[in-house]
Amino acid sequence: MMLDETSRALINRLQDDLPMDSRPFAAVGRELGISEEDVIARITEMKEAGAITRFGPFFDAAAMGGAFCLCAMEVPSERFEEVMIEVNDFPEVAHNYERDHALSMWFVLATETPEGIADTAARIERKTGLPVLCFPKLQEFFIGFRVTA
Repeated sequence: MMLDETSRALINRLQDDLPMDSRPFAAVGRELGISEEDVIARITEMKEAGAITRFGPFFDAAAMGGAFCLCAMEVPSERFEEVMIEVNDFPEVAHNYERDHALSMWFVLATETPEGIADTAARIERKTGLPVLCFPKLQEFFIGFRVTA
């Protein structure tokens, strides 16, 4: 998908905080000179085309009493697709990446309680038949990651 200047501006704008407004897409649209409907349609089209992989809020689970944990699995290449679908079926899985490494699948768990990490990892192990290695956060760093479209 080729992005026009407006769609690129929209991607860049959406990486910042959304306006605290009852109609945040209308407010963003006013900033960019497009309608609320156009903002929503462009987000939908870009997601469907794969130009963006997700659009949604990022919640700090730990600040709300929950937890995050980076996890990895050694998944045989012939089972990767099957296991990826099984792992992604868990609502606690926030990200899932394939790596060229013995630990070929990496994902982030976000749970409502710290105990939920071990519980979810155990459920994934039961479903896939593969061990889940958990790497809990020792120190937090804020990197302010942004991608300029």
